[in-house]
Amino acid sequence: MMQGAQFLGFGRSGQSNVTFPSINPRTNQPTGFTFYKATESECRCAVELAKSAFEDMWHISDRQRAAFLRAVAAELEACADALMQAIMAETALPPFRIMSERMRTQFQLTSFADLLEKGGWQEERTDAAQPQRQPVPKPALYKRLVPIGPVLVFGAANFPLAYSVAGVDSAAAWAAGCPVIVKAHPAHPRTSELTAEAIVKAAKDTQMPEGIFSMLFDNGFGTARCLVQHPYIKAGGFTGSLAGGMALYRLAQERADPIPFFAEMSSLNPVLLLPEALQNRGEAIAVQLTQSITNNMGQFCTKPGLLLMPECEAAQNFLHHLSQGIAQTAAETMLNEGIATNYNHRRMRAMEQAGVEILAVSDRKAHMEDQNIGIPTLLKISGKQFLDNPIFADEIFGPCSIAVVCKNESEMWQCLSHPEGQLTCSIFGEEQELAARHNRLFAMTEKAGRLIFNGVPMGVEVSAAMQHGGPFPATTDVRFGSVGTDAMRRFLRPIAFQNCPEALLPRRDKGRIEHEKKSAFK
Repeated sequence: MMQGAQFLGFGRSGQSNVTFPSINPRTNQPTGFTFYKATESECRCAVELAKSAFEDMWHISDRQRAAFLRAVAAELEACADALMQAIMAETALPPFRIMSERMRTQFQLTSFADLLEKGGWQEERTDAAQPQRQPVPKPALYKRLVPIGPVLVFGAANFPLAYSVAGVDSAAAWAAGCPVIVKAHPAHPRTSELTAEAIVKAAKDTQMPEGIFSMLFDNGFGTARCLVQHPYIKAGGFTGSLAGGMALYRLAQERADPIPFFAEMSSLNPVLLLPEALQNRGEAIAVQLTQSITNNMGQFCTKPGLLLMPECEAAQNFLHHLSQGIAQTAAETMLNEGIATNYNHRRMRAMEQAGVEILAVSDRKAHMEDQNIGIPTLLKISGKQFLDNPIFADEIFGPCSIAVVCKNESEMWQCLSHPEGQLTCSIFGEEQELAARHNRLFAMTEKAGRLIFNGVPMGVEVSAAMQHGGPFPATTDVRFGSVGTDAMRRFLRPIAFQNCPEALLPRRDKGRIEHEKKSAFK
């Protein structure tokens, strides 16, 4: 437990007498770790500490915050073995996926550190005064970005590291100069606790202020409601279901002072397949999509859940190969019981709709004794069925995809415009096919935040050039993304200083010079 003089973390002790266990999804049995639900007074304490820390962080240089971020990355490396065991026990994810996600998390942290050390994130703008200007004198203006305030981060079920306690939301907020309060995800509390211990050690080693980080546990909604509605919280970050994200977003907007709440929630990630590409390389495309649909049992926000194609012989051959690939992929344990239950409910609901053709259902099980299994499935419907039945536009989070075979290409583009906003939109086509449809590009840009040509949406590159976010309901704010250093923009706001004395301006270079004179972190 992390409770101490400087940093708060209510988990394995606390004021509450209500507990919940860490659960192994393979067996639905406790892992041996029990956690206490946070009380309202503990929530208030964490927020008050964050408010105090925010005032202190105005005086902490970019370089010292960068040192903190690098220290967090190093501590995650130091506890890699313990994290591996905890994540495997709480999520059933395979070792390679866990290692890759840890490395991604560390890269995110160090990328923000690099940005802080490089500078320029403040986007400083200066406009000199013209006191003699007629008919009205022009004032001296200086504008820059500043941190927005204490940020509330919700851990994600499907990314126990990269979108959880020390994930991109937390890293972006710390880089911006904001304290972070994490509401740990109840599906992996032991993993969250180990990560938090690494953060606490890094914060103490780099002399971060009291309250820069706190973590609270709850397997219900009470703690989330208390935190979102607290007036000291100034922004929130969430990755998860549409229902959960919208419930939190509404709370954030119903406050006396509404706050930005950045939720990533739902996406079908449609894939358009053009005839010549299917004719020339349909089997290879089928292999790519099989892997993308079933990788880690389809538990990624960018899993392709909708495949659009015009009716033709090449499309039928493609579906034959894709069906074989899906059928031969072993069913495995999903992240937790809730996700598995929801997947199987939505999968069965889609299968039971009139006119649905079941092309493939895996009959292989990786481990016969495992619980919470996700069964890879491929369904087929017509374009008219898709347009007429809104159920097919609902995300099925897991290894299931729906092939929509349209009567012609015009109907295929009509189907693309039917569902709401998406994280991604992919298109497979030969060069001449794509060139001939350049006027369709606008429809794709209206639909999604990232367009993929001749590739699958899986594998989101952590880069400043990446956009991971899209029109609602993919996210609650299409202007921002949650991948790469641009994610920091979510937790910044512009402020202008007019006729401010030079000595009082919070310029980056001045702050760095003063810090380097005084600080031990050089």
